[in-house]
Amino acid sequence: MRGSNMSSTIRDRQIAALKCMLNLGKVATKKSAIEPEWKVLIYDQHGQDIISPLLSVAELRDLGITLYLPLESARDAISDVTAVYFVVPNDENISRICQDMKDKLYDNYHFNFISAISRTKLEDVATAALQSDADTQMIKIFDQYINFVTLEKDLFVIKGKGDRLSSYHNLNKSDLKDYEMMSIIDSMVDSLYCVFVSMGAMPIIRCPPGNAAEMVAEKLDKRFRDNLRDARNSFFSSMPGSVGDHGQQFSTFQRPLLLILDRNVDLATPLHHTWTYQSLVHDVMDFNLNSVTIVEESGAASTSQSRKKTQVFSLGQNDKFWQQYKGNPFPEVAQAVQEEIEEYKGHEEEVQRLKSAMGLSDTDSGPVDISDNTAKLTSAMSSLPELLEKKRLIDMHTTIATAVLGSIKERKLDEYFEMEEKIMNKSASEKALLDLINDPVGGTPEDKMRMFLIYFLCQATNETNLDQFTQALEGAGCDMSPIKYIKRWRQYSMPSTSSQQQYRGGGTKTVNMFSHLMSTGSQFVMEGVKNLVIKKHNLPVTKILDSLMELKNSSETEKYRYFDPKILRSVDSGAGRTKLPYSDAVVFVVGGGNYIEYHNLMEYSKSKTGKRISYGCSELANASQFLRQLSLLGKELE
Repeated sequence: MRGSNMSSTIRDRQIAALKCMLNLGKVATKKSAIEPEWKVLIYDQHGQDIISPLLSVAELRDLGITLYLPLESARDAISDVTAVYFVVPNDENISRICQDMKDKLYDNYHFNFISAISRTKLEDVATAALQSDADTQMIKIFDQYINFVTLEKDLFVIKGKGDRLSSYHNLNKSDLKDYEMMSIIDSMVDSLYCVFVSMGAMPIIRCPPGNAAEMVAEKLDKRFRDNLRDARNSFFSSMPGSVGDHGQQFSTFQRPLLLILDRNVDLATPLHHTWTYQSLVHDVMDFNLNSVTIVEESGAASTSQSRKKTQVFSLGQNDKFWQQYKGNPFPEVAQAVQEEIEEYKGHEEEVQRLKSAMGLSDTDSGPVDISDNTAKLTSAMSSLPELLEKKRLIDMHTTIATAVLGSIKERKLDEYFEMEEKIMNKSASEKALLDLINDPVGGTPEDKMRMFLIYFLCQATNETNLDQFTQALEGAGCDMSPIKYIKRWRQYSMPSTSSQQQYRGGGTKTVNMFSHLMSTGSQFVMEGVKNLVIKKHNLPVTKILDSLMELKNSSETEKYRYFDPKILRSVDSGAGRTKLPYSDAVVFVVGGGNYIEYHNLMEYSKSKTGKRISYGCSELANASQFLRQLSLLGKELE
């Protein structure tokens, strides 16, 4: 069982569940720590994706994990050791588990399934244990109900890297079979159910009608109702919103809102060039599960001796700089990194000066007060580990920010971002748009296509103008397949009038704030890059959430469906609806989300006192990945 003293975020709940699992079901309290018992951890790919953003190697070691191995790997028998399994209960994994018991690989077995195991598969495990004389070694079997990947305290995805089952393409492809659709929907329902079991809260569900989001909402509502029917084993027996055994995330007096949306509600934002740190890293680099991979050329590029150097950096909760600046505009980040460098140099110079004063260097500083300087040097040395960690973070973010700046300059991303903000603000001229498309050195063909699709989605375009843009895009070497899909999508899915009004950028203005960043020796020479100050504005998803959280009368949301699993009969009417604005909400986007929407929701949350919002999606795709999916859909129409 999970303790009631855990922290209140989705991330902390999942960490607490994992630690309890790795401590073999024991819960640490503030009064008593748990002496770790040495054991091995066996996981599948999804289990690894869940653990890796949350627990470091050092933290696993503190929990007694001496060895961690993939379930599918060839593993040798280890005597007198406890094995903790953390896997999805699918046929392949169950078969491997049964084989492990037959091969007598470990002394004791603790089986932890990421989501609920079926009775049939449970019987298969029990049969294998009996046939292998391992029934006394099979200590515990747990359904953990943590079938989702948490990346931030308020951000989660339902699948890890490499899993494209629930991508926008798979949900919208022309040859999608009914059974495939049901499999994708069931996967999302299971993960959302696990999120709310972890939170111990029964939500009120809202969704638009007539799309995949509605299918998810209907099945999730049924899943909640099925659980509530068994009062003795219900995860949601406490009223009104929380289960005491799982702690409290949401308001004691009000249940949370779960807003389930389809990606089709806003196709422009996933393509948007961005200007904030985390979104830029995700856009221009290989950024997955909070790890960024940077490939640098070392040696002369023109010679055969040029080599590629690959660096992998983890950007997690313990990185204070990342947590403070990940949602900030990039120029502010560049300035902050430069200030951190200068501050570190000051500390370094102080240590060097004290060493000189103590006679530990060649510098002759004359008579000194030995006792005073000894105390200062001792203080400086005691803070050395902290100083070294700070140096590591500075070096890391200098490397990352330098790579981001290189992409901005090379692809003129500042100009694309500014143009797209003008497009969304209905202030962009067709000539300026064409000039940027025709610029031979400004951006990649992909950048040009992204910008045009945003224009095509946000503004009415006649056939003459479309032909003019098409010729320019073809001349720039663009893949034209995404336009074919978006034209079909606009024809069948996009309302004729109001939808183009929902896109409203905040606009930008250019100011000169880079003078001190261009000084001699600066790490970040920002010449040639605009410093764009972004005006605050709500994206379509945020506007929809605001309307529903604040119970506003809106033509856009008046037809949204309403599900309350605690109402005896499933009626989609106003009966029993809440009369007070919501304090807590979870937004889930079927078909993929992005960091731009996530940061926009977090900004909205900060502007509303007492509002707590979490964001989830079926996958976290950057603009390149999303554009490739649109291209695949366009090719299917050929």
